[in-house]
Amino acid sequence: MAEPPGDRSRPGAFARAWAKAVSGTSYLPMTHAQLEALLQRLTDELAEALRTEPLDLRAGYRVGGELVAAHIASAEGLGRTVEVLQLRLVRDLGLVADDIDDRMARLLAAVATGYARALRDRTLDEQESIRRATLAARTEAERALRASEARFRHQATHDALTDLPNRKLFADRLAAAVYEPEPRARRIGLCFLDVDRFKRVNDSYGHQAGDRVLVQMAHRLRRAVEDHLVARLGGDAFVILVERCTGTGDLVAVAEAVLAAVAEPTIVDGHEVTLTASVGIVERQVAGASPDELMRAADCTLHWAKGAGGARWELYDAERDGQELARQALSAAIPAGLERGEFYLDYQPLTSLHDGTLLGVEALVRWRHPQLGVLRPDRFIGLAEETGLIVPLGGWVLAEACREAGSWTSAIGEPPFVSVNLAVRQVHRPGLVQEVSGLLRRTGLPPRRLQLEITESTMMNTAEEPVLALRELADLGVRIAIDDFGTGYCNLAYLRDLPVTGLKVAGEFVRGLRAPEPHADERILASLVSLAHALDLTVTAEGVETGGQAERLRAIGCDAGQGWHFGRPAPAERFLANLR
Repeated sequence: MAEPPGDRSRPGAFARAWAKAVSGTSYLPMTHAQLEALLQRLTDELAEALRTEPLDLRAGYRVGGELVAAHIASAEGLGRTVEVLQLRLVRDLGLVADDIDDRMARLLAAVATGYARALRDRTLDEQESIRRATLAARTEAERALRASEARFRHQATHDALTDLPNRKLFADRLAAAVYEPEPRARRIGLCFLDVDRFKRVNDSYGHQAGDRVLVQMAHRLRRAVEDHLVARLGGDAFVILVERCTGTGDLVAVAEAVLAAVAEPTIVDGHEVTLTASVGIVERQVAGASPDELMRAADCTLHWAKGAGGARWELYDAERDGQELARQALSAAIPAGLERGEFYLDYQPLTSLHDGTLLGVEALVRWRHPQLGVLRPDRFIGLAEETGLIVPLGGWVLAEACREAGSWTSAIGEPPFVSVNLAVRQVHRPGLVQEVSGLLRRTGLPPRRLQLEITESTMMNTAEEPVLALRELADLGVRIAIDDFGTGYCNLAYLRDLPVTGLKVAGEFVRGLRAPEPHADERILASLVSLAHALDLTVTAEGVETGGQAERLRAIGCDAGQGWHFGRPAPAERFLANLR
């Protein structure tokens, strides 16, 4: 192909024209000068291809590919490139040949083909990159999701403070251990632990210090019984699951280890503190057991340990547990028993030791239980006091005694007074004066015929309200007596300022009067009677069972006696018949 002299200086003008044509068709990460330099090189390659014999189309493919690589990759950029090459390349470079048009057309086709291939390859590469990025993102998202789920699972099954397994995880492990199919002859055990008087740590050093102590406890327990699951159930309560144990010895060893771990001195805000714990142990064969029943038994046994003073372990006793369950059932039945009228009163006489006359009767409650028969007070009064049911029960006894006594008549003088025991909760209950005065008004019972018996501990209480209430009742004319005197404070000095009219001496002192020779109890009783009379108090001796006891009590000046010698508890009619 012929080429006029000087034509090699003309590619620069063409490259500038080419750069101007494609500028703005795509985002180009280069300066205009860099673009001109690139296109100058591509122009030289195209010119060299047109001059070469035979025509080298590979140059066109390379130019098209380099345009795409340089981000001149839009349809408009290709169109302007083809246009400027077709219209100006041959002319501006002064190329002359018989087949120049044919060569140029073929070269343009090669440029377009190289451009299309490069664009396709770049698109495929970008798609592959997108696919890989999507896959990587999905993989990372799944990994993050798994990590998040694992974190949430951990948070849901572990205690936030100590990182020990929590109640949920423990319940799952316990259920799995109990319900594992075989072998059912396996044995399983629990140690339920509670730190004794931990509230003192929080009260003395603050809850944050208490939390730090709990974290230390968790580490110690985990270290002490590392082969077993240790869980925190909340507060200062922990539980250890012992799977596949061989007997109670395994559980006792675990309990001893955790007690020793808790007892290690602990530094709290610079102070050395020594703590103790109580542990309830339950161990049994898996067959027939249930998670709820195991936990209930362990909790019950823990309360036994704490009730015994703490710093110890207790082993579950099914017989003891059964007795306590029976007590709880009996306690729960008291309200329904009151509603159904199952309670009734017997009365025991209070007899004058001077002339044998009937002075009064003490109301004693009985329970005609539909399954257990007639129950004496010692079977249910303690339960009622523990649960607070003594208030409605005691209120019923007081009301019923006033109602019955209000109807008593006598042919030989005034009917006897009725004596009713008041529990501590009743004495401390607001409205006692209004309750008693209302009963007296409704039943027509004169105040002097009602005696209220209270314990020494009730009277020695420093609270002012109960004393004021009893003083108001005494001012109304109601008798106030101290029951079981001598078994509590036994402090006559307190009685000077209290509204007491009489003392009932405990039967423990009266039993000593059975001895044939003078006994220390007799001298004690003589002193009590003398001091009581000095305070203008009457004295009634309880537990009088023999005539000899009655004679000796009469000899030392005791005013009245109560006991089997004078009559066993019975319906009031039995005593009133003689008076009529």
